[in-house]
Amino acid sequence: MKAAIRWMARNHVAANILMFVLIVGGLIKGFSIKQEVFPEVDLDRVQVSVAYPGAGPEEVEEGILRRIEENVTGVDGIKEITSSASEGIGVVTAEVESGEDVDLVLQDIKSEVDRIVTFPEDAEKPVIAKLVNRAEVISVVVYGDVSDRALREQAEEIRDELLALPGITQVDLGGVRPYEISVEIPEENLRRYGLTLEEVARRIRRASLDLPGGTIKTEGREILLRTKERRYLGPEYADIIVVTDPDGAQVRLGDIARVKDDFEETDVFARFDGVPAAMVKVFRVGDQKPIEISGRVKEYVEGKTSRIPSSVKIAVWFDTSEIYQSRINLLLKNACLGLTLVLIILGLFLEIRLALWVMLGIPISFFGAMLVMPTLDVSINMLSLFAFILALGILVDDAIVVGENVFEQRQRGKPYAEAASDGTIEVGIPVIYAVLTTVAAFLPLVFVTGVMGKFIKVIPLVVISLLVMSLIESLFVLPAHLSNGKPNNRVGGGFYGALERVRLGFGKVLDRFIAERYRPFLERCLRYRYTTLAAGIAVLFLTLGVVRGGILKFTFMPEVEGDMVIVSIKMPPGTPVKETGKVAKYIVDKGKTVVAEFDRGKAEGNSIMRNIFSLVGTTLARAGPGAGQTASASHVSEIAMLLAESKDRGIPAADVAKRWREAVGDLPGVDSVTFTSSLFEVGSDIDIRAAHADFAVLDSVAGRIKRSLAGYPGVGDIDDSLSQGKRELKIQLRPEARTLGVTEEELGRQIRSAFYGAEALRLQRGRNEVKVMVRYPEEDRRKLWNLESMRIRTPDQGEIALAAAADVSEGWGYASINRTDRKRVVNV
Repeated sequence: MKAAIRWMARNHVAANILMFVLIVGGLIKGFSIKQEVFPEVDLDRVQVSVAYPGAGPEEVEEGILRRIEENVTGVDGIKEITSSASEGIGVVTAEVESGEDVDLVLQDIKSEVDRIVTFPEDAEKPVIAKLVNRAEVISVVVYGDVSDRALREQAEEIRDELLALPGITQVDLGGVRPYEISVEIPEENLRRYGLTLEEVARRIRRASLDLPGGTIKTEGREILLRTKERRYLGPEYADIIVVTDPDGAQVRLGDIARVKDDFEETDVFARFDGVPAAMVKVFRVGDQKPIEISGRVKEYVEGKTSRIPSSVKIAVWFDTSEIYQSRINLLLKNACLGLTLVLIILGLFLEIRLALWVMLGIPISFFGAMLVMPTLDVSINMLSLFAFILALGILVDDAIVVGENVFEQRQRGKPYAEAASDGTIEVGIPVIYAVLTTVAAFLPLVFVTGVMGKFIKVIPLVVISLLVMSLIESLFVLPAHLSNGKPNNRVGGGFYGALERVRLGFGKVLDRFIAERYRPFLERCLRYRYTTLAAGIAVLFLTLGVVRGGILKFTFMPEVEGDMVIVSIKMPPGTPVKETGKVAKYIVDKGKTVVAEFDRGKAEGNSIMRNIFSLVGTTLARAGPGAGQTASASHVSEIAMLLAESKDRGIPAADVAKRWREAVGDLPGVDSVTFTSSLFEVGSDIDIRAAHADFAVLDSVAGRIKRSLAGYPGVGDIDDSLSQGKRELKIQLRPEARTLGVTEEELGRQIRSAFYGAEALRLQRGRNEVKVMVRYPEEDRRKLWNLESMRIRTPDQGEIALAAAADVSEGWGYASINRTDRKRVVNV
């Protein structure tokens, strides 16, 4: 290595070529490095979700989860199977072993699930997918006091126009209800013609179809035959004939039913600044850059504002590229500050030219790391930018050591070329070991397994790349730059002469401090070496005591303050969506009051809040590595208050959340209200899982665990995943009803049709899938709520009361059922 250092110190061209390779190569690669807010990684999980509309968690567990679990358990490469049953949907997640090919496991799971033929008849087709943390860059909110259809149509138009912009390829709608064609038939009309909802649904299904009829071959050409009777709009269904009398009289669907082309009856609605809203979400895919996507969307919104109806407004919501840009700005600010401090401090004690070349080691190392980042499959994201900031403080340590020793060799009277090579060689081995020890400290993080390991791996890879590039620059590039010139003991005039006089003055002060203060203290420490050793050990134990005693706190993942305060509301399961909406509106109003207090005394238009968005019936998607899935239920709601940027508002988001929480106070009848202002979430600090087949045992164990945890100081917000669900009415067929020809299936079908409706068919209308549902009008369904007025059709004796055909018992279900490796579990 000594020969290589001497050769590079003498061959300036080779050193400059190496430097330009690092700089130019880093610049070229820098424009092609993938940019993203958070790293998008495979989560090593395959998810199977099956919708079972109208079913409770226990029916979903029995009819969906158990059958999927039994089939996929034997698939190779699966580490653990977790599943969750909630109202209307079952989700099974298979965690893949580290090192296994997720795509192959996905295909094996798909093959096993496709073999299942015992799913309930009303369950929908399984959706099997590999989980990936998709990155939403920015959203466009469409809002106004208009109908849901007007909002949806405007949102679809914006989605299509955004997709037409260059560089934007993935846009989804959020906060909107699916389209549905609803055929509402009063019960008296069905009785008049002896029909059931299922029979009407079958006749609609048969009358609305596109069916190829083959080909007519003639001598000159071929002609395709096709029966084209598919109906795509609601009014077209009114002409379907549902009853034909022997005398030729016909009854059409429009004669007995009201056909509505509207939306599904869901419990989800959104509000933006207090008015109905729809969300258009824009995602980053491939090599697209979040800042460029954000810029195009904002430019589009500015131009679109003047082209939409006055009753509708659009706004930008939660631009995550702002977080990304702020981290880049922080890096550039720290880098400029570091370069300046290195230049000033080294310039005070060393030659200004030498300090300049040492300072340039920072940008050269940065460009060199960018040169290898694509090879290491590392993108520019929040974590890699943090790694750059982290490495700034240790990046030029080796260059400073080399530069200072070269300066020392010059002070001894050696020629500059000889001083550069000798000075570098003299400290080369210690510098290498110093860098390698730092590399060794970061290297274990590269081998952390699991999903969190894929995120953490970015930091050590970037830091190690920077350190290696800094070492190469300090050993092979810096000596060549310091070998030029010759000693000049004369202090000239002008600007450089003034700098040299300042440097010499600081040098004299430093020499005086070393001779009069530091050297006597060092000699005293060496003379009383045992006392010095004892003092060092005492400081070590004092440091350990500060940590172990809790004075210096430890947090695995500290909260990173963001520009958004999120309020999560959880009502008792079964709470109507209107009641949940009232609570959400109350909290929104209190939030606006708190904002008004903070804004008091500020100029108009200089508010700490930009917008407030509320979702009732579902939850918001989270950002960051801990991002979770959204949940949907009538008793949940989330509110997001988007604040102004921290540099503009001058108030921590945590203070806003605290004042908001105090203003809301205790809410009767609400299970929980939580306020968070962290940029992203990583889960609970303590998570205990208990497994058993019986919920009664799980409930007892969860209670004992919670009481035990509550006894530890500092432990709070203890909760478990086992919560009571909605009230249930369980219907069981009586033996005497079987003698009338009523079967359990027929009973279940008639009850399901009466309350949920009968699905006639599904069709693709443009980009949207539309259901055609046959059901009773809402007023008829209300009459059936007590079940006493409901009547069941029998093959032999017409209609009988439900109370005569079945026993109805009352009970309580569970809000959700969680399972792990085919056992029911509760998480505390």
